[in-house]
Amino acid sequence: MKEKLTDALYGLGWATVKKLPEPVAVRLGRRIADTVWKRRGTGVRRLEANLARVVPDADTAELARLSRAGMRSYTRYWIESFRLPAWSRSRIRDGFTPEGLHHLEEALAAGRGVVVALPHMGNYDLAGAWVTTRLGVPFTTVAERLKPETLYDRFVAYREGLGMEVLPHAGGSAFGTLARRLRSGGLVCLVADRDLSSSGIEVTFFGEATKMPAGPAMLAVQTGAALMPVTLWYDRSPVMRGRIHAPIEVPATGTRAEKAAAMTQRMADAFASGIAEHPQDWHMLQRLWLADLEPRTTRADQSSGTGKP
Repeated sequence: MKEKLTDALYGLGWATVKKLPEPVAVRLGRRIADTVWKRRGTGVRRLEANLARVVPDADTAELARLSRAGMRSYTRYWIESFRLPAWSRSRIRDGFTPEGLHHLEEALAAGRGVVVALPHMGNYDLAGAWVTTRLGVPFTTVAERLKPETLYDRFVAYREGLGMEVLPHAGGSAFGTLARRLRSGGLVCLVADRDLSSSGIEVTFFGEATKMPAGPAMLAVQTGAALMPVTLWYDRSPVMRGRIHAPIEVPATGTRAEKAAAMTQRMADAFASGIAEHPQDWHMLQRLWLADLEPRTTRADQSSGTGKP
């Protein structure tokens, strides 16, 4: 029953929110965010605990301010996502302005595959739609299997409608398909600040140990593709901002595992730099650091909370 309700609510969002005038949708998003924030549920409290690592000098009042801004940013992501299928091509082209675009354009022009790795910041669906619309470049991504299956199908259809090729996260075939896309000079985009498997690489992130997915670095090591971290944020305008960081090159020496570990740490450092500058736009409402995960013994525990698929 809970899964059916969740699916129905998402369906309602895509069916109704996209029809609202934009100012009404924006106000609705802020009202929802403020209501959820005031209730101080598990997700809000976890967001504040995570932000305490990002901004260690923040007092209680500052963390509360950041978490409220964070919930508004998170809800903006959802409102935009529900409305994206109805946006015109010009609205999408004008909806995102990235710095460092030359890094991506130069690698693609050279026929080199590119792995773009992002944290849960801003709206990566909008960034993806901008790539397919403004740059005219198709790309491949993966999506976590959601329950119920109909909800997963909704997200796949939604992202495919924005011009993305979507592969299921579960199963071993995704890596091979991604590698083939990269060897042919293609673009792969992966959200990579939270490990959903048992094969993540341990990194130091804001001074503490956590694990991040091995996939982005392993793909770069195996195929020679450029690995580019990207961070996203909002300002007070309707336009999302972003930074395409310089490529992380494959180390000249070491085993594949050692090279991937070094690259993943550099990816984590790039994520940290962007998150530190715009902490309110990091939508991490789950446990992330190993110190927080250790007492949790079940897979269901580790995946609980609210987050983007």
